[in-house]
Amino acid sequence: MNGFSWRRLRAMVRKEFVQVSRDRLTFAMMIGVPMIQLALFGFAINSDPKHLPTAVLGAEQTEFTRSLVAAVRASGYFDIRATPASADEAFELLHRGDVQFVIAIPPDFSQRLVRGETPAVLLEADASDPAATGNAVAALSVLTSGALRHDLKGVLAPQQAAAPFEWRIHRRYNPDGITQYNIVPGLMGVILTMTMIMMTALAMTRELERGTMENLLAMPLRPAEIMIGKILPYVLVGYVQVAVTLLGGHFIFGVPMVGSLWLLLACVLVFIVANLTVGITFSSLARNQTQAMQMSFFFFLPSILLSGFMFPYRGMPVWAQWLGELLPLTHFLRLVRGILLKGYGAGEAWPHLWPLLLFIIVVMTVGLQRFRRTLD
Repeated sequence: MNGFSWRRLRAMVRKEFVQVSRDRLTFAMMIGVPMIQLALFGFAINSDPKHLPTAVLGAEQTEFTRSLVAAVRASGYFDIRATPASADEAFELLHRGDVQFVIAIPPDFSQRLVRGETPAVLLEADASDPAATGNAVAALSVLTSGALRHDLKGVLAPQQAAAPFEWRIHRRYNPDGITQYNIVPGLMGVILTMTMIMMTALAMTRELERGTMENLLAMPLRPAEIMIGKILPYVLVGYVQVAVTLLGGHFIFGVPMVGSLWLLLACVLVFIVANLTVGITFSSLARNQTQAMQMSFFFFLPSILLSGFMFPYRGMPVWAQWLGELLPLTHFLRLVRGILLKGYGAGEAWPHLWPLLLFIIVVMTVGLQRFRRTLD
């Protein structure tokens, strides 16, 4: 045993390769994580979102308004999806998040153009996510001089020396474009996702590794009772994290709290339970704590990238948006930002709340089925 031996080293390396090859989950993670990161960062992530849903509110149909709308659409940033009949209907679309922008063309737009005046076109933007609207708003300055170039001819041509009309930008929900108003509420969901899944994923595997699972098996407990008993203590931990985030966000970063705090806490409870069911399911699938940690990371990475926390959700391709819709964090971000910044009520929160409830039912069913097999 004296001295360094290349033979013993080769045997040790061979043993490690054999051990890794037998751990299929670890081997799959080594291949899967780089592939997922390559696909997400290469295809799904886009910091310059285009084709953002837009509503056009206009009372007249003339060659000037049609050219203006065509120029807005041709910019690539605006996708005209609705033509509301009234300002209240347009505001409701913006408030619910169905559209990112509302372009309001005044009823006397064409008349004022012909008179040589400079009419104003109002652009209302959902600025709760400044990164999603910044480039689109900046692109409007180019449209001002070129949108009506082919329509203002003849006696109207001299009026093109100056801008024929002006844009008036109204940024709703975050007029100053403060990034913290978007990041801090979203950070609440990220923290809960990371800690709730990780802690509960390790809960069951820790029982198995320490041998205390036998005590649970000896008790007259059903699988559902064990899972719920594992989940409930972490609900309190989650609320402590929410309280720290809310207090810090409000008093340090000045994040507004427009909506109901009680509604927010109710939505937080649903989100916490959704993450805890994922963690418990992972713990019933994993054989040890290392595998439970790997599963947690495998779930957390797409959640933070596809939910709209780090990058604008509407900037992603359609297939990535569909994947994002399957993640609880995507719906919770809409809930928490909607309640804190827009003042969502129960009716406006429900379209984002029921997917979380459905997620809990599906994942809990899978976890219970798997947990029964582990008990047997």
